[in-house]
Amino acid sequence: MTASGAPARDGNRSRPKGEPLAVLRLLAQLGADRSPVVLTSGDVGARLGVSQQAADRYLVALERRGLLIRAMAQRRQRLQVTPAGLDLLRGEYHAYRRIFEGPGRLAFDGVVASGLGEGRYYLSQPGYVLQFSERLGYAPYPGTLNVRASAAGLSQVALIEHWAGIRIDGFQASGRTFGGATCFTARLNGHPCHLIHPDRTHYQDVVEFVAPVCLREALPVKDGSPVRVELEEL
Repeated sequence: MTASGAPARDGNRSRPKGEPLAVLRLLAQLGADRSPVVLTSGDVGARLGVSQQAADRYLVALERRGLLIRAMAQRRQRLQVTPAGLDLLRGEYHAYRRIFEGPGRLAFDGVVASGLGEGRYYLSQPGYVLQFSERLGYAPYPGTLNVRASAAGLSQVALIEHWAGIRIDGFQASGRTFGGATCFTARLNGHPCHLIHPDRTHYQDVVEFVAPVCLREALPVKDGSPVRVELEEL
């Protein structure tokens, strides 16, 4: 958990709808997720059943939103979907996958690690405690358990960006702004808890967990202990 002056994440703020999203999907299907593809606006329009002018507007809009890279190649354009564009398409995929397959589940292995010692301070803030009590059904033990994940584990964790979770809103207190977070149902070595995913974090390879009890004592574990992480979408 971190204090931050930044607003909470808004995944829909730059989200294209309808035909612009179809353009992004088409380009990825043509391989622009891996390397540039060379097309004219007319080519894109013909494949989507819209005019050249409309296709060009969609391409420009996607480029402005950082979802597409365009570069002129003689009388055609070199088009490539950006990582942000791919992430948006993953979100669309997950929305459909949830409809047909149900809530997401994943698991990975990690090891317990020491954090920066900030969890106790932040989780003791009344603005957080009240929300946890109302939304998770318990007041968390004042401190998070940190689990360092491998590269494979982190790629799994990245998927929860598109999951439905329990929102903890940011707030202001004592002249400071405290950032928001999203919580997900979890188990550590079979013990129920929640993964807390702050909007902003200092960590690159560490995920944090909260529970009504001290997880280090309940599991029990210490730094370097292996843990099995299981996550489930609401």
